[in-house]
Amino acid sequence: MAKAFRLLVCMAAILLLKESSSAGAQESQAVIDEADKNERTKRQSQQTLTVTTILERPFAMSNDLELEGYCIDLLSKLSEKLGFKYQMAVVKDGRYGMRDSDGNWNGMVGEVIRKEADLAVAPLTITSVREQAISFTKPFIQTGISILLKRDTTAEGHLFFHFLNPFSKETWVSIVIAYLVTCICLFLVGRLSPVEWKEPQSEKNKFTFLNSLWFGAGALTLQGAEPHPKALSARIIATVWWIFTIVLLAAYIANFAAFLNSENNQMPAIQTFDDLVKQKSIEFGTLNGSSTYNFFKNSKHPTFQMIYEHMEKRKDYVYVKTFEEGVQRVKESKYALLGESVMQDLVVAKHCDLIRAPEIVGARGYGIAAVQDSPLINNLSVEVLVLSESGYLDYLYKKWWQSSCSEKGSAGWVPLQAQTLGGIFLLLAIGLVLGVIVSLIELVNKARQSAGQQNKSCCSTLSEELGHRFKGGTERQEDTEKVQP
Repeated sequence: MAKAFRLLVCMAAILLLKESSSAGAQESQAVIDEADKNERTKRQSQQTLTVTTILERPFAMSNDLELEGYCIDLLSKLSEKLGFKYQMAVVKDGRYGMRDSDGNWNGMVGEVIRKEADLAVAPLTITSVREQAISFTKPFIQTGISILLKRDTTAEGHLFFHFLNPFSKETWVSIVIAYLVTCICLFLVGRLSPVEWKEPQSEKNKFTFLNSLWFGAGALTLQGAEPHPKALSARIIATVWWIFTIVLLAAYIANFAAFLNSENNQMPAIQTFDDLVKQKSIEFGTLNGSSTYNFFKNSKHPTFQMIYEHMEKRKDYVYVKTFEEGVQRVKESKYALLGESVMQDLVVAKHCDLIRAPEIVGARGYGIAAVQDSPLINNLSVEVLVLSESGYLDYLYKKWWQSSCSEKGSAGWVPLQAQTLGGIFLLLAIGLVLGVIVSLIELVNKARQSAGQQNKSCCSTLSEELGHRFKGGTERQEDTEKVQP
């Protein structure tokens, strides 16, 4: 029995040793594989890499015998950080990369797949189709799809209402509410104050609701209107309303002058892709075979499907072969170019007669491309993230997207918000409340005097006064108007 027990213990120990040695061997093999991968990456980095790019402002531009631009500076920084040398060449067919019906790729993507180039450093959009053929780094620029328009065709639908632009919608609504509340308070004070309306039973009230509206409108236009207030309460309301209108008109005139002098006063009437589909006066298209074209082609969104169907119906006219051709068409005709927002921002910075619509859809990025499973991609991605976090990519963007348009008015013009005029609205509210309170005090004083003369209680006299002013006065006023010939 003891021998059998010792035999089992020995067998268990042998099995444990075998599993331990197997796990150690696997771990050692993983370390060796990682070391081999790092060594291959290091050897490849030490080699002279062939880099392909495309001539596209401001990413890569020809300057005599040298290339310059955003991508050139980025590649130079990456080579400095990672310690590799490179030789740069422009793509032979001048294309980004598109797969034909036979499944072959052209452009920079094709050169990378055929290993004619180790890297493609250019504004190459990261798409799912391209990702299946090549590998991308993390994006060094985030972009999307927007609409490029000509300035003088963007605001035609809003020319008749430019006079409303100095104030925001909220401010206009607040002004209308303030006007109505002021007229109502003036109407109430005109009935409550015994100085303003001495004898409700026989005298006609001058401050009817229509007359109150007319008085407020006259003051708002600085023209003045009758009837003129006589009571202190009515004069308080009239005074604060005059102050309100003076400040309001001064703010309107100043902001309207700033609006007219602003170079950014034309907001595009076409601000979204829905606006683009609904209008009929401007044709629109994109770069044939580009990632923007594929986005609209493959999209399931109803609006984007309508855009693609419209472009396909007029494909002989609306598609362009190059981005420069599209920009030229925007400048020379009623044409809107759909494309990368980053490229459009550059065009707007250089051509002051162009503008980009605010809406951006189809968020995507530009990345550095290499052959699939390239050991360079991981190191390049990490370094791109480092450059982004350090602010170097923002520096490059500001360097190459610098605007040549006048900086006058570049700070932008915005409609005057209600919060900016909050103080004058508060002053008006205080004046209205004070005017109504003073009119009540005037009415109570008269009721007290009448109560002393008639030996009645002040409350009953006050109740009678209110009845005459809001019921009996109205009925008698209507009867008087009917009797008058």
